[in-house]
Amino acid sequence: MTYEIIWHPVAAKNLESLPHHDATRVLKKFDELSENPFRFLEHFEGGGYKFRVGNYRAIIDVDFERKLLKVRVFDKRERIY
Repeated sequence: MTYEIIWHPVAAKNLESLPHHDATRVLKKFDELSENPFRFLEHFEGGGYKFRVGNYRAIIDVDFERKLLKVRVFDKRERIY
């Protein structure tokens, strides 16, 4: 039941701008997410799902048929909400 993760270019750029130790932790958590997404995802009122990793948040769209997780927004919590 592994899902593929696709990053929006702006979300990927925000991930790349993180310090190395934070980026490593976030990517490790995204690996866990791809294995069992609905253990970690919470419904987001603005549409899609939210994913929490420490002080960072991702807004994700799920394509159930193709088993895709589309990360449309990734940034610090205070900038997302």
